[in-house]
Amino acid sequence: MKLGIIGLEGAGKSTVFEALTGNIQGEGHKGESRIAVVKVPDNRVDLLSEMYKPRKTIFAQVEYFLPAKTGIKKDQNMWVSVRDCDAFILVARNFSQYGVEEAKPVQDCLAIDQEMIISDQVVVEKRMERMELDSKRGKPVNPDEMTLLNKCLTLLESETPLRNDPEIASSPLLRGYAFVSAKPVLVLFNNNDEDDNLPGASHTDLNNISMIIKAKLEQELSQMTEGEAEDFLKEFNISVTARDRVIQRSYDLLGLISFFTVGEDEVRAWTIKKSTDAVDAAEVIHSDIKKGFIRAEVLSYQDLMDAGTYPEARKKGTVRLEGKTYKVQDGDIINFRFNV
Repeated sequence: MKLGIIGLEGAGKSTVFEALTGNIQGEGHKGESRIAVVKVPDNRVDLLSEMYKPRKTIFAQVEYFLPAKTGIKKDQNMWVSVRDCDAFILVARNFSQYGVEEAKPVQDCLAIDQEMIISDQVVVEKRMERMELDSKRGKPVNPDEMTLLNKCLTLLESETPLRNDPEIASSPLLRGYAFVSAKPVLVLFNNNDEDDNLPGASHTDLNNISMIIKAKLEQELSQMTEGEAEDFLKEFNISVTARDRVIQRSYDLLGLISFFTVGEDEVRAWTIKKSTDAVDAAEVIHSDIKKGFIRAEVLSYQDLMDAGTYPEARKKGTVRLEGKTYKVQDGDIINFRFNV
């Protein structure tokens, strides 16, 4: 999962990036693109690792990308650099600052939506012009693609982001365009340390998931030792760090779940979409497993914990064999049987 951090200049994007990743940048490198990979915390992986004592334990990972010169008003081409992201974290300033105009987080979010819409509209219009030219020259044109592009243009001209239309946003025919307004968005309202409130209710008009972050405070937290962090969390009445909350909300936003493979060699978490068939989940591990798929031996994490051991779970009948079309559930422990 790759998440792009976007927002207007002065929103605190670099601080949010550092709060989520613990990756602090020196002054001499400010303004450069930044990438950091963070493991997805999951106590189920920890407990499975304690049980199996594998040679390797591998958590799922999230990649955060902060593009260079992220002030959108200064760099209209920024959208090109974030098109390969799976979703966006939109940082909106909701804190006061001496000598700076009053924060208008909702308006800022709407302004960014407009930038996405304009960027996608340019892409759609150019592609439609090319397809019309190809048609006049006798070159084959996919009529279904043209129909979908017309729908995109209608939405964009009405100032509606493509993510508002699930059919358009998920269409395989349009996947190659990587439309930015089709991607899910998690809005982070960057608040003052003492402010726990969302801005006015009109933020729901954005049709996005939103949450509060106190980025400067969380940035300091990311640099502390475990003992220091515990005291800090108590002092500021923080039950869950922003890093963990953002990861969880990002999983929810993208409709992601985890399944596990276990053994003496490795305990590993794998990330897939909800309602993924077992045969497609197998491909996440290796294409050969999908190709030679026979059955999936499945045991839920909770059933394993209740039984205490895998053999005991088998005795209780909670280990089962599933076919290609089985919908993998969050927390499933799977051993794929295959032959190639």
